[in-house]
Amino acid sequence: MGFGGPIGLIVVGLILALAFNDQQVGPLEVITLGWILVLAGVLWLVLTFVQQNTKRRHTTTATTTDAQGRQASTQRTSESDPPPPPAV
Repeated sequence: MGFGGPIGLIVVGLILALAFNDQQVGPLEVITLGWILVLAGVLWLVLTFVQQNTKRRHTTTATTTDAQGRQASTQRTSESDPPPPPAV
């Protein structure tokens, strides 16, 4: 998931919310629709940040050589969760 969708939604919402003066399309107010789109875009952006930062993967590769000159490689991958946010 990228950042383009939420940023685009925020931009469209701000244009609708700030560029129109008391416009209505049927029972729908354009300004209210704009602010709803801005809030949805911000929520989407926050969820994108949370999803991309939930797990961190770390890979370590070790190569050892014995007395006869043979090499052996060991690869180890670990996933860790970031520390929880501080309690308020």
